[in-house]
Amino acid sequence: MSVIATPQSLPPARIAPSILSADFACLGEEVRNVLAAGADWIHFDVMDNHFVPNLTIGPMVCEAIRPHVGQAPIDVHLMVEPVDALVPMFAKAGASLISFHPEASRHVDRTLSLIRDHGCQAGLVFNPATPLDWMDHVMDKLDLVLLMSVNPGFGGQKFLPSTLPKLRAVRQRIDQWIQQGGQPIALEVDGGVKADNIAEIRAAGADTFVAGSAIFGQSDYAASISAMRAEILKADSLQA
Repeated sequence: MSVIATPQSLPPARIAPSILSADFACLGEEVRNVLAAGADWIHFDVMDNHFVPNLTIGPMVCEAIRPHVGQAPIDVHLMVEPVDALVPMFAKAGASLISFHPEASRHVDRTLSLIRDHGCQAGLVFNPATPLDWMDHVMDKLDLVLLMSVNPGFGGQKFLPSTLPKLRAVRQRIDQWIQQGGQPIALEVDGGVKADNIAEIRAAGADTFVAGSAIFGQSDYAASISAMRAEILKADSLQA
């Protein structure tokens, strides 16, 4: 029997600012400031100019910001191919969660196990056109599902509305899994998330929200995060 998520069943919302939009000239300060402003996780986008058309940051930068993060999780999103060689490097550098795209791994189950064996939580990332079937055979190894609500590679893109029904489908799978005795699995969304649309994203089942320019592109980080949380509360109250 299918289980439809209600706001009461959703985990508390987490805001995960993406440092891809931060000022790299003072990255340690940026991370400290955004956490002080109320962020929960730090989202760390890794692009290789191969799997996606951009080149960003690697394990050395993760290791450099780790002392500035305190106890907050560093959520590493690998947009790279191949994946496995980077897993131990990011685990050593201080990553808390490591997620990857199934298309970038020859053995998805093995890569998920590798991440967990190195002491990190493991996640799968789904591009807008990637089918959800990949997750059905590895639910026992998932701590996170990340839905891309843009095509990855660049920040500042607009949210794709087609993500909403996909979100609802993932939420249904996760709820069924938990009802059957499985472990909790976070449901994260990345791409074009802002205060104007975060309520409908929450209503569709998301519990973790990546935001780049919607936070780092603003002058007041705390006000931006507070505005997002207010909209999330509205979504929860409307569907209660």
